[in-house]
Amino acid sequence: MATLLGQPVADAILARVREGVAALARPPHLVVVAATDTAASRAYVSRKAAAAETVGMRCTVDDVPARERTTDALAARVAAWSVDPTVDALIVQLPLARDIDAHMVLEAVDSAKDVDGLTAENLAAAYLGTSGHRAATAAACVAILDYYSISIAGKRATIVGRSRLVGLPLAGMLMRRDATVTIAHTKTADLGAACRDAEILVVASGHPGTVTLDMVTPGAIVIDVGWARIGDRVVGDVAPDAATIVGAITPVPGGVGPVTVAMLLANTFDAARAR
Repeated sequence: MATLLGQPVADAILARVREGVAALARPPHLVVVAATDTAASRAYVSRKAAAAETVGMRCTVDDVPARERTTDALAARVAAWSVDPTVDALIVQLPLARDIDAHMVLEAVDSAKDVDGLTAENLAAAYLGTSGHRAATAAACVAILDYYSISIAGKRATIVGRSRLVGLPLAGMLMRRDATVTIAHTKTADLGAACRDAEILVVASGHPGTVTLDMVTPGAIVIDVGWARIGDRVVGDVAPDAATIVGAITPVPGGVGPVTVAMLLANTFDAARAR
């Protein structure tokens, strides 16, 4: 059975953040703009707010009324938070409704306060290695590999998913660590072959069960970024029986999710310290 990866990484990161926050002159202030009512998003907002409190941060959740959930209104709201001198860190909870231009809304975030690492400037930094906040979920994937001393250099890594949340920034981060990276997705002609070629497989397709047992190689390291509720179960993008043959895997729930929240707070601490 595969080794389970995840929660100890989050615990270690949060312990470092808590110690750092205690040394600051004032608590960092994180604002979460919430303009979505999906169960997964609301759950994440609650976790972020609770985790911020446990490390001594102040977290404001800005619940946007349904009537104000338009591109222009959201962008203006985000821009106002961006210039607020009391705010150290700002995130827009995704996904937004399909009729909203998410890029326009995200670009209204000051890159210095963009602790989700989703502005164009911070996405570029993931590829160029320049200063900036790394996307929290992508950074969580790398943090998991590093915590368990899983070598990245020279490894074949396949990422299933090409979103600005995970796939795009993570590809840049892994390439800068000397991995050979393939970006695949649900429309890849032979997705199974791309997955089986991977020594490190990251699945962030957003579709439960995208990767099945026959699509993984024995001994591979699998990071499952998916999260979906089906009935009374929470499932990931990788079929559970893959854990019977891979070397290590992040469980769902309890794997990447807690580490993503921890990385978000680490970025928040960095942003507050820089200011």
